[in-house]
Amino acid sequence: MLLIRAIIRPSQTNIVFSELMSAGFPAVTKLDVYGRGKQKGLKVGEVIYDEIPKDMLLMVIRDEDKDDVVKIIMKYARTGENGNYGDGRIFISPVEEAYTISTKKAGL
Repeated sequence: MLLIRAIIRPSQTNIVFSELMSAGFPAVTKLDVYGRGKQKGLKVGEVIYDEIPKDMLLMVIRDEDKDDVVKIIMKYARTGENGNYGDGRIFISPVEEAYTISTKKAGL
């Protein structure tokens, strides 16, 4: 199992959710987060914005679904044809175990 953490623009969240659902990946958790990437924030005139609002999507998936999920997020989280700074990042980590609380079952 893998944990996908995708930090994306809030404006792209609904389309990413919709496309993941259509592809058979309905289990997604969304968190409102704030931060900055490699561009060190955004400067408008003399004001620097370094706490930019983003959404973090969390998903636990089977290893074999990684490429499909990453392709969906990359395609629908990107703004413009070539993408733009601030479109986000995807982080992938292994998950050793997962349990459903109500049924006490292990796994996905």
